[in-house]
Amino acid sequence: MKKIATFALVSALLASTAHAQEKITLTVAAFPSLDSAIKAIIPAWNKKYPNVTIKLQAQEFADHHNAMTTALATGQGLPDVMAVEIGYVGKFAEGRGLEDLNKAPYNAAQYKKLFTPFTVAQATSSDQRFIAMPTDIGPGTFLYRKDILDKAGVNPATMMKDWDSYIAAGKIIKAKTGAALINTAQGIYGVMSRTNLKPGEGIYFDSKNNLLVGPDNARFLRAFTLSKQVRDAGLDAKIGEWSNEWYDAFKKGTVATQFSGAWLTGALQNWMAPDTKGLWRVQNLPEGGYALWGGTFYAIPSAAKNKAMAWEFIKFMTTDKSSQITAFTDNGAFPALLTAQNDGIFNKGVPFLGEQKARALWRDAARKTQPIDVNKYDSVADQIVNTELTNVLEQGKDIKQALSDARAQILRRAR
Repeated sequence: MKKIATFALVSALLASTAHAQEKITLTVAAFPSLDSAIKAIIPAWNKKYPNVTIKLQAQEFADHHNAMTTALATGQGLPDVMAVEIGYVGKFAEGRGLEDLNKAPYNAAQYKKLFTPFTVAQATSSDQRFIAMPTDIGPGTFLYRKDILDKAGVNPATMMKDWDSYIAAGKIIKAKTGAALINTAQGIYGVMSRTNLKPGEGIYFDSKNNLLVGPDNARFLRAFTLSKQVRDAGLDAKIGEWSNEWYDAFKKGTVATQFSGAWLTGALQNWMAPDTKGLWRVQNLPEGGYALWGGTFYAIPSAAKNKAMAWEFIKFMTTDKSSQITAFTDNGAFPALLTAQNDGIFNKGVPFLGEQKARALWRDAARKTQPIDVNKYDSVADQIVNTELTNVLEQGKDIKQALSDARAQILRRAR
């Protein structure tokens, strides 16, 4: 029996060695700036898996998720590893096109305790399938051009006291520098719609699938109202995000502030506006608010060709502290891995931010932020609400009517 067991062990090792020597191309589908993080870890990956080539398929954020939605629906053009942003996790979780990582051979339960707790719940479907591993979270942050605020004589701390102070400062900035306060008034809605959510609330639905959007919801009513105040005062540049105009505004300094996730710092540093190094600083959100702004997960399509190696890649990106820190250093992707959040890098200054110790600020914000419940209709609701907000800003539609119409449209689509 001992000889048989030994023979079996040797056979298994030989099989493992043969598999390790096999040439494999692993297809990974992602979007900016996550693609930058993947490129940054490739040297370490190649050292560990020299025979596995990563083929990175990167598309713009919306194009990526649209392509993945189509691929899951048709079973065609699926990658081995699929990156999924938090706004689409609920939608993809309720489908059946992704592997349940709770089950063998993945057995992901052993890794769940390693991550920021709420990320695990966000990637779990209503029937308890665990469809993706978290790689980063997005603490909300306020980015501002220090040179512009200095020229205008505006104190960023005073500016962030409350929303009235923010708008008042915007008027001073515009008068003294000519710079717009923000790229688009819709950005104000973007902050307020996700700030200080109550336990059990998502942006658009609560944990019991009740729709929160409507004219009687104070959060949405105030968000629309303040957005309109910014537009009416001529303080926004009327530039949409992820557009060439947006990038140019960062490069030329024609927009003074931006609300986003911590990850935007990496995007500015790496490709949006690298020549603005040292001009930016960050601060927490207005009125002591905290918000999650994005977050990314890796999933394996059930029709993927290289599931075993896809799982190795996902573990490498999510459970390896070195990989998590590499991604954070490269593009500001705040690590979901708890051990990475205690790394010494959090005590160091960020060169792009004038050596400000911003990472400690983001970590503190992340720990004070309530989790956002996700829903499969989040992306639908987001599109409808933003369309109605555009009607308010550009066509003068009544705010309460716009919210009422948005509610009716979402309910129709969610039936």
